[in-house]
Amino acid sequence: MAVRELVHETDVRVTDLIYPVFVVEGEKVKEPVPSMPGIYRYSVDMLKIHLKEVWETGIRSVIFFGVPDHKDACGSGAWDEHGAVQNALRMAKECFPDLICIADICLCEYTDHGHCGIVRDGKILNDETLAYLSKAAVSCAGAGADIVAPSDMMDGRIGHMRRSLDEAGYEDTLIMAYSVKYASAFYGPFREAADSAPAFGDRKTYQMDWRNKKEAIVETQLDIEEGADIIMVKPAMAYLDIVKTVSDRFEFPICTYSVSGEYSMIKAAALNGWVDEKAVVMESLTAMKRAGAGMLITYYAPQAARWIREG
Repeated sequence: MAVRELVHETDVRVTDLIYPVFVVEGEKVKEPVPSMPGIYRYSVDMLKIHLKEVWETGIRSVIFFGVPDHKDACGSGAWDEHGAVQNALRMAKECFPDLICIADICLCEYTDHGHCGIVRDGKILNDETLAYLSKAAVSCAGAGADIVAPSDMMDGRIGHMRRSLDEAGYEDTLIMAYSVKYASAFYGPFREAADSAPAFGDRKTYQMDWRNKKEAIVETQLDIEEGADIIMVKPAMAYLDIVKTVSDRFEFPICTYSVSGEYSMIKAAALNGWVDEKAVVMESLTAMKRAGAGMLITYYAPQAARWIREG
């Protein structure tokens, strides 16, 4: 066993982990997400308490998702100066100055139709959406985001966002591009947590076809050329071949997102006593690292951090 430990090749470090949190408006809110046992939606005051617990595990990176009270056709809550995410960012930077704060940038949580872009006559308008996404990115950067992470999959949004951030004086704000985001069935629990299910149709016109591999190279190359700083592949477990392909092809920081469906499957099996939760989670995270991801977004981040520290 000692020799096995001596010669093993891949480790997951606490600093590799990024923890996703859902932020709502109001006060004293800690609302469970039924399809994701152990995951909650927090108002900013309750999130402050939770982030202290997260910080104490050694986690140093968090990605924020907003769940607003008000939704409209253009998703104006995404760039509201006093929106849930903006308030959470200011709180986090004040209370935990060294925490890396990442703001998810999309319109789906903020629109009354649940799509990631502006809709007219039932059609997603790619180019018209870019200005709105950039407004959201600038707003979050102004509230303290170290990194903005556009998850919408509109063509050209990285270049538009980079120019907008630079013009607003946020040249040092990084862009983590959801470059390879598949139209996956694994997102179901997230859509409950973020209240972001589309009111009509689906997202297959702008998210990638899960049967395609070469497209991942094209999408990644375009985002790098437009100014992305970090590349993401999403989901993770069923797409480790894509993580490996992108990692082998590009000398660029790679992140992968172990999405809600992955979390819920493992958690449900663990709660039923069908799997060893710690063993399955750590094996899965290690596979993501082995495939080439340097950053791992996972709802298991705080628990995984404890397991890593325990050895």
